[in-house]
Amino acid sequence: MKRLFYFILLLAGFSTIHSCKDLLDEDGNPLVDLNNNNGLNGPRALYREITDADTIAEYHYNGLLLSKVFTRGASVTDVQYSGDKVSTITFNGFQDSDNDGALDVDSTSYVQIFTYGNNGRLESISENRSVYNRDPGVPPTTPPGPWTILKKTKTLYNLAYSTTTDKLETITGRVGEDITGVPFEYTEYSEAAYEYLGDNVSKVVRDYGPIEGGVFGTSTEKYSYEFLNYDTQISPYTLLPTSYKISVLLSTRVNDYRSLILSPNNPKRYTITDLMQPNPTPIVFSTDYNYDPQTYMTKGFGVNYIYKPL
Repeated sequence: MKRLFYFILLLAGFSTIHSCKDLLDEDGNPLVDLNNNNGLNGPRALYREITDADTIAEYHYNGLLLSKVFTRGASVTDVQYSGDKVSTITFNGFQDSDNDGALDVDSTSYVQIFTYGNNGRLESISENRSVYNRDPGVPPTTPPGPWTILKKTKTLYNLAYSTTTDKLETITGRVGEDITGVPFEYTEYSEAAYEYLGDNVSKVVRDYGPIEGGVFGTSTEKYSYEFLNYDTQISPYTLLPTSYKISVLLSTRVNDYRSLILSPNNPKRYTITDLMQPNPTPIVFSTDYNYDPQTYMTKGFGVNYIYKPL
């Protein structure tokens, strides 16, 4: 499975942009024409991520706060707050859990609860997730069957920070299947370790393995993600809440290649390496970027970023 993941990811990549046109936001206000370089003046929000084939994400706001995100497959993420901090994220829809470019047939729902320390830093995320499937039927004579629960899981993520830099150092996850009538226990773990070049994430190494008697066992999977050749311009993702961005990284099992969203700048290259291979060989992805006059990145890795004024 893991070998197939990298082969598919290499082939799928991101789509190439051919052309775009003037767009409107959800209130009907005109957005910046992607074919010119006028940019925006004053406060802005990230509104859309699009390719020539699809809209990857559309962000909606309640005042200055991100409130709802629409993604492929009519999927919806709701973001709730306690004060100005993200408290709960709820997702309902479809995911591309193996990053092959196609959404899963199964439907996914999860709720994540965010807990912060006295210093205001995010310390833990607890998640309850359900995956549903149904008989697809035989069109046009037999309609699809009802959605039924395929699997339920509980996950606890703990975040640790460097004592010298205060930067995110590790995210450790424990997951177990929630089966009615069976005592719950965590059976698998994951741990992501972060390295930095300045304020930008330069490397992430994630391990996966079993939990045996409450103790982490030997890793069964281990991957390295490196982010290189950062520019000095502004990443679109600086406009999104950090807790939401961490939720995105945890939304599927193999999403660490997106760890660039934690950085204030934009890497022109990233690599993915299966460290369990006898001779690990990185798979390399690279891009050139476009920017607007306010130095926000507007295009990279085959994705256009559209902003709206606040």
